[in-house]
Amino acid sequence: MASNTAVRTVYRLTGVAPTPEAMLDALDIELLDKLGAQAHFPDLLGVPAVYITCGIEHAEAPWCAPMSRTTGITVAESVRRTAAVLLLAVDGTVYAIGCDQGYRLIPDRLKDKRFGLSFAIRQMDPTMIRGAVSRSLGQARTDISLVPGGAPIPLLGIRDHSRIVRSLGGYLDDLPLTRSRYTRGKAVSAQGGCGLRIALGVEPEDLLFDLRAIARICREDIPHQELEFVDHIMPVSDPADLDALEQALDDRLGRPTDGSISLSVPSDHHVAYVEATTCLTRINSADARRSDDLDLDYVLSRARLAPSGRRVESLRAGTVTLAGDRRAGAVDVLAVTGALTWLEAGVSLGPRRFFLLDGEWYEAGSAYVEECHAGVAALLSRSTSAPLPAWLAGESENAYNNRVADDRPGWLCLDTKNVTNPLRPRDKVEICDLLMPDGTLVLVKRAGGSGPLSHLFSQARVAVELLQESALVRAEFTSKVDRLSRGKCVLPDDFTPRRIVLAMLLKNREKLGPDSIFGFSQITIAQTAKALAARGVTVEVIGIPEGGTDPLPLSSCPVGIGAGVPG
Repeated sequence: MASNTAVRTVYRLTGVAPTPEAMLDALDIELLDKLGAQAHFPDLLGVPAVYITCGIEHAEAPWCAPMSRTTGITVAESVRRTAAVLLLAVDGTVYAIGCDQGYRLIPDRLKDKRFGLSFAIRQMDPTMIRGAVSRSLGQARTDISLVPGGAPIPLLGIRDHSRIVRSLGGYLDDLPLTRSRYTRGKAVSAQGGCGLRIALGVEPEDLLFDLRAIARICREDIPHQELEFVDHIMPVSDPADLDALEQALDDRLGRPTDGSISLSVPSDHHVAYVEATTCLTRINSADARRSDDLDLDYVLSRARLAPSGRRVESLRAGTVTLAGDRRAGAVDVLAVTGALTWLEAGVSLGPRRFFLLDGEWYEAGSAYVEECHAGVAALLSRSTSAPLPAWLAGESENAYNNRVADDRPGWLCLDTKNVTNPLRPRDKVEICDLLMPDGTLVLVKRAGGSGPLSHLFSQARVAVELLQESALVRAEFTSKVDRLSRGKCVLPDDFTPRRIVLAMLLKNREKLGPDSIFGFSQITIAQTAKALAARGVTVEVIGIPEGGTDPLPLSSCPVGIGAGVPG
């Protein structure tokens, strides 16, 4: 039975008018001619559309000749690949859908770089992320994380104010597309970056329905709370800043190479870069330089030849072509990109630092404060799973912890019940103040400033790291729990915590919230939550009421009680 959907990669194009003529003109006509492509104008869709098809053929596979020299055996095997791209205008927006090698026929400059990612952060289940591609500002580094079975976003370690997420793959929430009508109860996955790889309807009416639904989601839905950080770092858009940055880079390109500009593979072309055996670089020249890999010195030397004020533009107009064979004909092309997208550079405007990445400028630290506030707010935004009683006036920390354990069945007080520090056996380390029946560690602190809270957050990280990394600490801790509980609480020999509760009483603070937590502590708590989340440990933050005998609801508690998930 024929399927009602097919997995395709769809791109949203910018700067292309929604007419067949404009769509065709936007493509590389010279490349299409070399490939012998055919243009079709389908009426069945009922919207303006252009359909390009072609075959990409090698009379003899590139490996035949060199292997003949190696083995003395002459073999001639042909290679044929196909390519097709459908361009269609839906409600005034132009989309491109590639088949097989068809995505290579879509010029990079036309693609909306955040289209697929915009859909992903609104529709993807943040607890079932299968993969991510991210870039670190100022490090010319790309990180690729793959978790085939899916994992919560914190485990991928990509939530960082200096990291730009380029692609997310995972399972979708309540997908309102054609695929859901035929696969009820089955998980549907997608990959969102520059393009969106997803199952789309095959029938014309289904395809149009899906594209409209995707457009509505990107336009009207808000990102998942756990994924909204992806939008915190956006390219610089202020015209004055952009002019100053372009001028500063232009000046630097005119000077001798000093190591401040480096190479970085464009985000959408990692696969092509790995597959390529030949690189053709064309900058300020009608001819392309052929090399095994992109040569940074050559790129900078060609830019230096341009007049002052035109150097950046020469790189933007220049091209880098990745090819699968040294002969590098049209059939061997894997990707054609702008030369500027291969460069990463840092430029300062006064105290502000900026980085060029994928041809766009980003300001370092622009999302730092927002990320810290968002992380703390998320930790304090939900009802707690472990409310604690009021801390009575004059009560010591040890007395408070013992009272909590005595009042709660299965809880164990481990305050001052330390384990040996494997780095320095004469020192002791406190793992936690309280242990819940499910193995949750509870750390308690009364603080009048950021110092005690910093100690609390450091203790949380040290406790988790030692239990995860040291067999000696695990053995001593589980043995101590068994002994102190008189056999009522038995942890597995390989115990590591999955959840940790940070309970705090802030002196002279009426309510526990982002604004009431000391400024320095907001930074450290956000960093602690991210570090522990990356280790697979959920963090909850709760407030302890001051005075009284019973914990009050969040709405009326003098020191608000809240909890959350890793920020």
